[in-house]
Amino acid sequence: MSNLGNVAGGHKANLNNPNTSEESKQHSREVLEQDLDGGNVGTSADRDENKNPNNVAGGLKATLKNPNVSQDAKDSAKERLEGMN
Repeated sequence: MSNLGNVAGGHKANLNNPNTSEESKQHSREVLEQDLDGGNVGTSADRDENKNPNNVAGGLKATLKNPNVSQDAKDSAKERLEGMN
């Protein structure tokens, strides 16, 4: 994940944290909207572009076999894997 992705992820986590103040949550909303395009800092395909395709494929295959992963995540991994071919 890019540095902007990490920043956006931190602000998104803050918004869902019941232990943070409303002032802090408002700041995170403002940063996400004004500086980070609402938190949309790239798609998974954008992030995969600079990665070793064999490693990406291996991770997606592992997702498909992991019993602790949701069916939605498995479906997404399967689609991404099929799109790599």
